[in-house]
Amino acid sequence: MTKKRRMFDVDLPDDAPLPGDLETKSALPPRRGPMATAIGENAEALRRRSEVEAEIRAENDALAHEFVRLKKLGLIVDMIPHEKVRTTKLVRDRMRTADLDLGDLKASIRAVGLSNPIRVVPDGAGGYELVQGLRRLSAWRELQAETGDAAYALIPAGLMAAGETMETLYRRMVDENLIRKDVSFAEMANLARAYAEDGVEDCADLDEAVNRLYASASPQKRSYIRRFAFLMRVLDKVLEHPMAIPRSLGLTLADRIEGNPDALRGLVGALRDVPRRSEEEEIAILRRFVAGQTAPLPEKMRGAPKGSSRRGRVSLSVPVGPGVRCTATQGKMELRAEMDFSTLDRARLEAAIEAFFRVLGEG
Repeated sequence: MTKKRRMFDVDLPDDAPLPGDLETKSALPPRRGPMATAIGENAEALRRRSEVEAEIRAENDALAHEFVRLKKLGLIVDMIPHEKVRTTKLVRDRMRTADLDLGDLKASIRAVGLSNPIRVVPDGAGGYELVQGLRRLSAWRELQAETGDAAYALIPAGLMAAGETMETLYRRMVDENLIRKDVSFAEMANLARAYAEDGVEDCADLDEAVNRLYASASPQKRSYIRRFAFLMRVLDKVLEHPMAIPRSLGLTLADRIEGNPDALRGLVGALRDVPRRSEEEEIAILRRFVAGQTAPLPEKMRGAPKGSSRRGRVSLSVPVGPGVRCTATQGKMELRAEMDFSTLDRARLEAAIEAFFRVLGEG
């Protein structure tokens, strides 16, 4: 029986070279099964997803820090419900009974919107306290009441970071209106009186209140505010239109009353004799009172009133060293000099303070 020859039996010597174009199984990379391929692709997808998530977190962190920075600067503006804005945290420098003259402002809002947002600070309970923009808020609310337009339900507001001191909030409110130059001396004086009476940020007296609130104003203007504060104190309950009092009339009136206190009763009576009077009538009564005071005025009185029952401010320049200045008020003495007091020996500093009060006691 003949043995059947197998096909493709090729006998090659072990050291025979293979043709260059001949592919063999051992020359190929190892083949991966479907499961291994799926696992590898899934791992690559997870790695890429982790990278993307890390990039997103980094971007969110950067945006959050930028948001906090802008919020601290009061540069974040949002649309907030105007009914959630309260005006009770600060004593306003505009009288509540004042005619805010909102006609032109409302017309402007209708035409181009509110170009200058109000400024508020969150109250921590879902609402807001107004810092700047009483006229704008009032006009916005009147427009919604008049038109019923839902577009006026939300008002543009600059969101200030919580935590600012009361003194800073008052300064923001006051400085805005000082720039606008539409707040009367009577309103500024009444705000300073309320600030001192409430003892905001441990304010000691009216003089300090004026210096804090109106630090951006000139010394002369602060002096005028103090004189009007005196005038508002003695005529607070009888004046009906204090905002209408011109500066010159108010200053002269304060000087006349302080120079002749006995005449105050006659002025109060003259004002009460004309109830429900107009601005013009009230100003006429005040002018007649001033004209009727013929006694010469005492030495020019400006600044805080002097006397045992009144508080004043004295500024001194002491020639004992470079740049030494001293300011004295009721219960407070402030020294300024071009030196670092914190570097002085404690015992030496205490001895200097003791000597200071010892000399005052001997005087």
